[in-house]
Amino acid sequence: MNTKPVNLLDYDVDALVDWFAAQGEKPFRARQVMRWLHREGCTDFGAMTNVAKSLRARLSEIACVTPPTPISDKVSSDGTRKWLLDVGSGNAVETVFIPEVRRGTLCVSSQAGCALDCAFCSTGKQGFNRNLSAAEIIGQLWLANRLLGGDADGERVVSNVVMMGMGEPLANFDNVVTALRLMLDDHAYGLSRRRVTVSTSGIVPAMDRLRDECPVALAVSLHAANDALRDRLVPINTKYPLKDLLAACNRYLDRAPRDFVTFEYVMLDGVNDSERDARDLVAIAREVSCKYNLIPFNPFPGSPFRRSPAERIRRFASILAEAGIVATTRKTRGDDVDAACGQLAGKVLDKTRRTVRLVEDTR
Repeated sequence: MNTKPVNLLDYDVDALVDWFAAQGEKPFRARQVMRWLHREGCTDFGAMTNVAKSLRARLSEIACVTPPTPISDKVSSDGTRKWLLDVGSGNAVETVFIPEVRRGTLCVSSQAGCALDCAFCSTGKQGFNRNLSAAEIIGQLWLANRLLGGDADGERVVSNVVMMGMGEPLANFDNVVTALRLMLDDHAYGLSRRRVTVSTSGIVPAMDRLRDECPVALAVSLHAANDALRDRLVPINTKYPLKDLLAACNRYLDRAPRDFVTFEYVMLDGVNDSERDARDLVAIAREVSCKYNLIPFNPFPGSPFRRSPAERIRRFASILAEAGIVATTRKTRGDDVDAACGQLAGKVLDKTRRTVRLVEDTR
């Protein structure tokens, strides 16, 4: 009976050691192959020259290296690059690379669509189909490294990864953590915990699990400073209100690689951009060590929201700064190829029938 080959991109080092043990191989073989897979981007087992010839032949029969397949590759006028990746069954997700002077940031998706339906997000309006596998998540980094090549010194140009693409990462906890462990592993990508960020809308039990199992930098999609407004903008708030969310942030900081949480705050004209809103954010900063990342709203078809005027954003930021709080205003990147924050949509065969579904507690 033919058995479907195992995609080795699905395994972190511990799982790969166990898989090789089941094949009668010693642990060092897993680490050898992992370096070929992730550091070299190798898909041909026959080319893994320091692996025993008999094992190479066996791997060619029972295993594979299969990242998502690119459907399109667009480059913005500002150098931002967006890939649409086929993840099967009529679904496609988007991955974005943002080049900057001292770093290159890859924005990675975790789900085909999103069930949380945040009011200002294009992805949520697509509905939800399924979680991505670990291979489909880490495969986005694998592909980016291969397609982007190295810099003038031969170093990889992806220096930072943010789990801020399509989907809610903590609603796909196990697969996301497997991918995170690969990002951090010296046999794979060797990124610092400070250079890998998970962004969540606020699934409190999963935030606690992440703190215990794989603490990386944390960003929280805040977008409102009171429960009434946040219930409207970020529906998961009805299940995990601000009091619970802020307490979870403080617990997370006990083990986080950074001494602050980044609060993402999209600036919506006449909705959450008043001076009162800014002062309420100052009060939150007294409860949680944080930085604010103000995001000018990026419009998409059918959205009822507008971007706050530039002067109002500037005044909003100055109120925070005057209170001694670090607040940055995100530059809009890649909006001419719909690659800006909140614009990622991909292609999703919605299984939710556009009904908001709050994810169950992560246990």
